[in-house]
Amino acid sequence: MKATLIVAFMAFFTQLAWAEDDSYANALKSFKEAGESAEYFNSAYGYALFPTIGKGGIGIGGAHGKGRVYAGGNYVGNSSMTQVTVGFQLGGQAYSQIIFFKDKSAFEDFTSGNFEFSAQATAVAITAGVSAEANTGGGTSAGASGGSNNASTVSAGYRKGMAIFTIAKGGLMYEAALGGQKFTYESL
Repeated sequence: MKATLIVAFMAFFTQLAWAEDDSYANALKSFKEAGESAEYFNSAYGYALFPTIGKGGIGIGGAHGKGRVYAGGNYVGNSSMTQVTVGFQLGGQAYSQIIFFKDKSAFEDFTSGNFEFSAQATAVAITAGVSAEANTGGGTSAGASGGSNNASTVSAGYRKGMAIFTIAKGGLMYEAALGGQKFTYESL
């Protein structure tokens, strides 16, 4: 009986690991096929990929997601994003996010410890969304999505060595809130 339980748990956790790897592969594929963001893979020093960030709030809100960091195409570490917001907001959403690092300096800024973007504005509708971010800490972006398989993005380019793209995965959230995305980094 114990052996059966152990095998069942091992199978379950193996499936979870495969599902996690699939989520990264699917998000990466979406960004590589999405308009202008695809071009960044050829020139960026590296990137941080967050396959799913969940966000929700009623007056006070928050967001959280885990991601992987790559340099020169190699997986070099893990990152997590946390955000707390205060202001007019109602609902929840899920989205994928990628942050491109133009050069080694931008990569080192992000991976030096706690990193923060300080302003954000977003609008997402069920499975189609439009988003815009203006980050005083570095990075600007805009995007539109009809789902992860037909996402399109438009970027204002690098700002302070970073460019950010998001693809709406689903949800409905109305928001006019201020709050920064904070990132942690842990190398492998």
